[in-house]
Parts: sequence; structure tokens; C-alpha cells
Amino acid sequence: MNWQLIVDEVMRRPGPVRLVAIDGPGGSGKSTFALRLSEAAGGAPIVHTDDFASAEDSLGWWPRLLEQVIEPLSRGVTATYQRYDWPSCALAEWHVVEAAPIVLIEGVSSGRSEWLAQLSFVVWIDTPRDVCLRRGLDRDGDDALEFWKEWMAAEDQHYHRDPTRDRADLVVDGTS
Repeated sequence: MNWQLIVDEVMRRPGPVRLVAIDGPGGSGKSTFALRLSEAAGGAPIVHTDDFASAEDSLGWWPRLLEQVIEPLSRGVTATYQRYDWPSCALAEWHVVEAAPIVLIEGVSSGRSEWLAQLSFVVWIDTPRDVCLRRGLDRDGDDALEFWKEWMAAEDQHYHRDPTRDRADLVVDGTS
């Protein structure tokens, strides 16, 4: 993967802040890709949708991310958001995201249509379902199988309604 080519392509997009969505199903490799792209972009900030989603609300949390992160950054203003803490099932500490030339929004449904107009670039991480499930269970333990089945069903519904992959600027093989 030529990371500098991706950074160069993103930087050709207009705006003082270029919001880049790194989308794909759970376990597809989005976090790893985001970390590498951030490094190539000189330490671009990364905002994780997992800091907004919860077990109770897997995909309906998006208005808070739009209001606290997407809208301010798209205006070139510093964003502040309160992270959702999965173990305690409650909102936790506040985070500050400074406006930067590139800001990465990483996670399931990060390329959603509700804020597509504010995104400069959309990456889709394409990974087979069985690989995603295996990675998820490797991370969360075999006891999480039912959670992962429910989570994947919610993802399927979302991506059927809002086909991010079809409008991605870049599709990446998440198995490599």
C-alpha cells in the first residue's frame, strides 16, 4: 500500500480540514488502516465511532458524532466529544480534536449518508464476513458470539440501506 499516494489524493481535496471516513464492518481492519494512514499523514487525529456507539445502540448514535465532531471540524473549528465507555456503559471523559489538514473518522458507518457532504474521502475496508467474525471473537472472546451475531445483523441492515462501499473513493482488501 502506498500510503503517501493516499495522503496526496486526500490533500488534493478542498478545505482546511479534510474528513476521511474509514468504514467497513466490525473486524475488517479499519483501526489498523486508520493508524497507518494517520502515521503517513504526519499524525492525523483519529476519531473512533466506537467512542459513540454502545451495545444498546449499535448504529443510532450518529447524531452525537455529527454534532460534536463532524460539524465543528467541517467548519475548521476544534471539536470536543464525550467518549462512551463500553465497560461502564456510560459517557466518560471529554476529548478534544483540533482542526487539522486531515482528520480520520474510523469505524462502522463512518461513511454514512447523513454526513457524506462533509466528507472529503471515503475508504471502504473489504473483508470477508468469516474473517471479521474470527477477528471479533479473537478480540472479545468466544462468549461474545451472540453479541457479534446481533452486531453483524445490524451492520447488514445499515449497509443495505446505506451502501457506503458503492460510493467509496478507495476500496481496500482487509485481509492483507
